[in-house]
Amino acid sequence: MPNIAVVLKEEIMRLARKEIRAYTTSARKTLTQLRSANAELKRETSELRTKLARLERRANADSGRRATEEKPKAMRFNSKGLATHRNKLGLSAADYGKLVGVTGQTIYKWEQGTARPRMSQLTAIASIRGIGKRAASTRLGNGAE
Repeated sequence: MPNIAVVLKEEIMRLARKEIRAYTTSARKTLTQLRSANAELKRETSELRTKLARLERRANADSGRRATEEKPKAMRFNSKGLATHRNKLGLSAADYGKLVGVTGQTIYKWEQGTARPRMSQLTAIASIRGIGKRAASTRLGNGAE
């Protein structure tokens, strides 16, 4: 016959395991939920960082564009005015282009309105805007801008 102490000890151990299992099962479920929530938060954080980086790049590019776009707005450009000034100076498109630092074909495109000068080119046009025929021929003769 089995020893009553051994049987009692085994029964106590079985009941203790059952109780422990009840407590640990809920803790395991909670732990699993927390791990999945943590993983979701990490994914979301990663996506938000990526979006933030994109937005920062776009904002930097936009601010750079705005800076260059704001300056041409202050300097007006009129294609007819360019053609009139070139004819007033009596220069060919190629010679006028040498003064500005572009080709004659570019001058024709600007005069026709199919293209617009960049900021640096607008500055060059503005610098020769007030010169006369003699100053233009002098600049072309010296090869200076």
